[in-house]
Amino acid sequence: MKFKFIEEKIFNLLMFIATLIVFGFFASIVWTIAKNGIPSITWEMISELPGGGFYLGKEGGILNAITGSALIVSGATLLGLGISIPVVFYLNIYLRKDSKLAYLTRLSFDVLFGIPSIVYGAFAFTIMIFFGLKTSLLGGIIVITLLIIPIFIRSMDEVARSVSKDLIDASYSLGATKLETGKVILRQIAPGIVTATLLSIGRAIGDAAGVMFTAGFTDNIPTSLNQPAATLPLSVFFQLSSPIPEVRERAYAAALLLTIIVLILSIAGRLATNRFSKNKIQ
Repeated sequence: MKFKFIEEKIFNLLMFIATLIVFGFFASIVWTIAKNGIPSITWEMISELPGGGFYLGKEGGILNAITGSALIVSGATLLGLGISIPVVFYLNIYLRKDSKLAYLTRLSFDVLFGIPSIVYGAFAFTIMIFFGLKTSLLGGIIVITLLIIPIFIRSMDEVARSVSKDLIDASYSLGATKLETGKVILRQIAPGIVTATLLSIGRAIGDAAGVMFTAGFTDNIPTSLNQPAATLPLSVFFQLSSPIPEVRERAYAAALLLTIIVLILSIAGRLATNRFSKNKIQ
């Protein structure tokens, strides 16, 4: 009995130490970004385009990267939702739970979920070369859409599978069609859709490898889908290695802004999930 008590204390201590290590890494990253980024964040930094080239120009800010990230992420999120929601409904309403097709589909998306973003970028770049496309805003949207679809589908699918079978049977017993039953399920999985959307946006806005191949980089704001687009991660990647202090300041400002955006998304996601959960039938 005493041995079990000691064993429990040892494992509690190990878990506490592991938690401290993780929190220490997190605090170190946030401190580094905040220490270097806060002095660099000004209204001019977030409202002006860089001047003189993103490697050498000392003037301007990161408006090009902010706008490019917003355009790519918003476009990819809309496309991803438009593709993912019908797939989730098909898996959970039109296919049987023991369907081999459903099993293979879920397995495929599990594999796609774990593929590094650089592989998506290389794949999309190969397709772009085949069709004669250049690095552009459209290329960035396409590769990010491919990247976040597995996140959308697997996250929403897990929530949809947890919906009570009695609720679905009750919908059918009242004469509802599968499409009408899908609307009932949609209301139930609303928190899952919100969570999946935020997870996808966080993954999309922080991706650098995929958009490096497909979106390119520019000091300007794209005015069409065929023009290259800058992003916040690439702004950090390219400018942090510059020997010019003013350019490195833009990199830290971009890193801090990216961190703030993710934090806001996380808080908003919790609030939205709690609100939608009130409508969920247990």
